[in-house]
Amino acid sequence: MLIERTNSLQGNDIVSSANTVSGLVYKKQNDVVYYFGLRKMNDSLLNENAALRKKIDQWHSIDTLKDSLVQIKILPTDTSVHIVKYADYLYRTARVINNSINASDNYITLNRGSKDGITKNMAVISGTGVVGRVEHVSAHYSSVFSILSGKQKVSAKLKGGTTGFVVWDEKSPDVLTMVEVPKHVEVKKGDSVFTTSFSYFPPDILFGTVIKTEIEQKKGIKLIYLQSSTNFHNLQYVYVIENKMAFEKKMLEDSAKKK
Repeated sequence: MLIERTNSLQGNDIVSSANTVSGLVYKKQNDVVYYFGLRKMNDSLLNENAALRKKIDQWHSIDTLKDSLVQIKILPTDTSVHIVKYADYLYRTARVINNSINASDNYITLNRGSKDGITKNMAVISGTGVVGRVEHVSAHYSSVFSILSGKQKVSAKLKGGTTGFVVWDEKSPDVLTMVEVPKHVEVKKGDSVFTTSFSYFPPDILFGTVIKTEIEQKKGIKLIYLQSSTNFHNLQYVYVIENKMAFEKKMLEDSAKKK
């Protein structure tokens, strides 16, 4: 038992060290790209902030607001932690220092880790939509399991309330597919598809917009192809989301399963 435990601890130390070294290498490479693309990214952040302010204004009419917005100016050289508190979720900003889009299962490396409050299974979004889920965390870095993976299957809904799942067919990083939708459901080109509260994402985060549909007659279902709202080709900044109620919810569900 002692040998087994020691080997396990040594293995964890090796993985943690490897993650840290990889994070440092990715950061150096990304710093060069980041410097030359700074103006474009700043414009993107301004547009992103404008969209967020609009959403916040829409929520001002709701009297169940529990938290307030924390507004902090973010400078390109700033490495401190920035947190936006709102309702049941905390949004932490992070910078992408490595991103793959051509593998079967793609990963994204962020410049935030456990010392910044990041933990496994936190949702990750961009300013425009869904990105993925935190999978591995070291002290200063985290690895995100991208939505661009054949292993991801995330609960989704159409604007009319019909639910299904969004998956990736491993072809184009720009296209996602909504599956398990009844064939009789009306869907139009340009319709939006959002997350539900049944996954690790907060509800109403955009997956993308409908570009075409197909019918699988044998299964009696409709396949809905989406233009991803997140541009994975040029992903620079993301939000890591902490669900403050996740632990209590899991405890309750686990308790119910035992009965």
